[in-house]
Amino acid sequence: MMKYAVVFGGVSFEHEISIVSAIALKDVLNSDLEFIFIDKFRDFYHVDSSNMKSKYFSSGDYKKADKLNLKQGGFYKKSFMGEKKVEFDVAINLVHGGDGEDGKLASIFEFFGVKFIGPRVEGSVLSFNKLFTKLYAKEIGVKVLDYEVLRDRNTNLTLPYPVIIKPSRLGSSIGVSIVRNKEELEYALDVAYEYDNEIVVEPFVEGVKEYNLAGSFGKDFILSIVEEPQKAEFLDFEKKYMDFSRTEQVLKADIDDSLIENMKSEFKKIYGTLFRGAIIRCDFFVIDGEVYLNEINPIPGSYANYLFEDFNNVVDEVSSNLPRVKVIDIEYNYINSIVKAKGK
Repeated sequence: MMKYAVVFGGVSFEHEISIVSAIALKDVLNSDLEFIFIDKFRDFYHVDSSNMKSKYFSSGDYKKADKLNLKQGGFYKKSFMGEKKVEFDVAINLVHGGDGEDGKLASIFEFFGVKFIGPRVEGSVLSFNKLFTKLYAKEIGVKVLDYEVLRDRNTNLTLPYPVIIKPSRLGSSIGVSIVRNKEELEYALDVAYEYDNEIVVEPFVEGVKEYNLAGSFGKDFILSIVEEPQKAEFLDFEKKYMDFSRTEQVLKADIDDSLIENMKSEFKKIYGTLFRGAIIRCDFFVIDGEVYLNEINPIPGSYANYLFEDFNNVVDEVSSNLPRVKVIDIEYNYINSIVKAKGK
């Protein structure tokens, strides 16, 4: 049986929902688990499973846990004999938002040779930035809504109302507003610019049908059911916060099989080779029978476990088929040949 280390927390506006996700995953995964918490100072702590409760972190009690150092090969803590390695086979990147989804954690895991489930650097960069996501989707032939980008406090909007305002590099509906007229625009942009200096503006489509599909790649594609999420104009931060704690499988959307197959086909294009090693969720819009990508969630809340019939099997299969790291032999042949030629 695989042993996993769930890495969560991090420095982002989604720090707290990362904690909620980790607690949910504790109840879902049947494997032997280690828990590694990243606090607001980016210090690592080895948290005992029995302490995986939200108050343990909000109260600061986590500081009583063993502090960890990340170096080549994994995480280490001080011991009587010097230091001791935290033993696990694969880490699970469960840090939502900045640090986890923007590529920082992927970078240091790759640098220090830690095997992990989660988006690699390129996938993180393209999915974390909503503008980059749209550019990527258009490049691979996946439809997206029209959009406009505002930067550096610019308020000159040309799209017709109503529109939806989104900070480009944030998830979980933080800083997101629906704007129905010019009078509402200034306040909405003020809010969004508090979080990012780049804003993506899209048409707000009344009553649009939205669907979620998660998946990964092991020996082949592993796709979840398609869910039609709870309907509201959009899910605000509080609703999404609760959503990230889900552990019970949801019902399959009551839609035509042809539409489901269409979404699966678009998902496979998006996932491609870019997201190998990750379990992602794509949020789609359906307008006049056409499928549009809304967002890529490279680290979905509690890893979208509620969309899979056998989530444990998904995690195990992905772990057994992680992208291979190319080993580069450094032998100094060039320098040695120069030294030899010069006789030095």
